[in-house]
Amino acid sequence: MIVKQLSVFLENKLGRLHEVLEILADNDVNIVALSLADSSDYGMLRMMVSDPEKGREKLRENEFAAKLTEVVCIGVSHAVGSLGKAMGKLADAGIDVEYMYAFANGDQAAAVMKCSDPEGAIEILTKGGFQVYQEKDVYLKQVGKE
Repeated sequence: MIVKQLSVFLENKLGRLHEVLEILADNDVNIVALSLADSSDYGMLRMMVSDPEKGREKLRENEFAAKLTEVVCIGVSHAVGSLGKAMGKLADAGIDVEYMYAFANGDQAAAVMKCSDPEGAIEILTKGGFQVYQEKDVYLKQVGKE
């Protein structure tokens, strides 16, 4: 249930994000979720995409520093305290969450997280009744949608 996140190191320069997005689009790689963190000189773009291997390959061909990172994706109800309960389970088990990005849509919410122990996180969260997404659930691509 560990999934691959596409991570791209970006110069903090006008148009670099657009270049990445165009390369992915031109190669039929759909973005499912993303997070962009920056400093004064660079940014780190983290994405869940429909084909992480292909995305990494095409970005590297265009001289972007791109890598795949193992992450855990969970689903929780979009209700007060739901995500906190999941994080409490991980904290109680001694599993550190290095970073996370999340979104909610209607009654459901999803979170992508990099953990110190992904396998342990999956076991703890599954036993705790939380939904842990598999690759087929995360890398969805809606054909014909923009």
